[in-house]
Order: sequence, then C-alpha cells, then structure tokens
Amino acid sequence: MKVEPIIEDQEKIGEIIESLKFNKDGLVPAVVQDAESRDVLMVAYMNKESLKRSLQTGKTWFYSRSRNCLWLKGETSGNYQYIREVWVDCDNDTLLLLVDQQGVACHTGARSCFYRCLGKAKNSSDLSRVIDELYEVIKERKRVMPEGSYTAKLFRKGIDKIAQKVGEEAVEVVIAGKNRDQKELIEETADLIYHLLVLLAECGVQPNEVRAKLAERRR
Repeated sequence: MKVEPIIEDQEKIGEIIESLKFNKDGLVPAVVQDAESRDVLMVAYMNKESLKRSLQTGKTWFYSRSRNCLWLKGETSGNYQYIREVWVDCDNDTLLLLVDQQGVACHTGARSCFYRCLGKAKNSSDLSRVIDELYEVIKERKRVMPEGSYTAKLFRKGIDKIAQKVGEEAVEVVIAGKNRDQKELIEETADLIYHLLVLLAECGVQPNEVRAKLAERRR
C-alpha cells in the first residue's frame, strides 16, 4: 500500500502541534478509528514528536508511557495503520485518527482493543457489534477447542465440513425465501451467518474486511 504524508509543510505541522494542549507529561490521547467501519480500534498517547512523525509519514506513531519511547504501530507485527484523516476535539486536547488498519489493532489478536462488552442496554442489537462479538467467541472456541462445543467440533472436522455447512445453510435460506416464510427465513439466515463466521475464522479473515468490501459497493 502506498503511504502518503498527511501534511508535508513543516511550518504547518509546527502550527498544529503548538495549537494542541498537551498534558503535564507532554502527551495527548489519540483515539484510532477505522475509516470505513468507524469501529474504534484503540486508544494510545502521542507526544509532539510522535504526532510529527505520524503527519510526516502517514503511519501512526505513539509514545509508550511504560517504555518511555516512541513506537511505530505495526513495526514488529506488520499491522500498520495508514492514516486518512486527523481530527482534534473542541478543547484541543484529544486527537481522532481515521485509519486503514492492516491486520488487527489489538495485541491479543482481536481486530479492536474494545472487544469485551461489560454491559449493554436490553434493546441494544446493533448487527455489526453482534457479529463482532460472535466472531470473537468463535475464535476463542477455535483456540481452546472445548469438549461439547459444536463450534469446536466443526473446527476439528476441518474446512471441507465447514464449507459444506455453509452450502447447506445457504440452500435453507433460499428455500425459506421462496416459501416466503419470514420466521424460517430469519432462523436460517442466522444459521448461515454463524457458519460463515466459522468459515471466516478458519480462513483467517476478519468480519471488518468483509465490511470494508461491502462499503465499497455503496460508491
């Protein structure tokens, strides 16, 4: 992927840095958000030098408070973040970066660092979030392979069985649709999505990559 500087004018970069309100440690929080899905990927800190490098290189640089040094996101993992836009809040003390994320953002292997829900309203049913949460459960089943788990059983049987189940569920969706049976169509669609997520996990594909491809079709 070709990486372009966000701002090349050094004087302009200096003006931006001077306009920000860094805390007593010389840092500002930076919220990193996927430019396509708008998922929040992570939160880190920037000092003047890491912000300067980010604007100059088009990749995210941060300041590690534990190691007391600058770090380039993806330098060891290859999971670089390519910056599209940089925003600042109304108080000039928090940054928002819209990025194209390569691979995953979290060191745990999750797409986003925010993959554990502590609580939600009873009527919260955002499809994108539900899919992400289910995908994380599926990946955990694949990692642990617990006895008695249907998901683990699918992974044990391998790609051929998983793909077969996707095909079977797709046929069931078609039949329910042709019969105009709404209840059956909902149930079979849920089964199909679940088995598709198992297939994605088996092949190492993230739901967010599918979302990004779907977003292209809005254009």
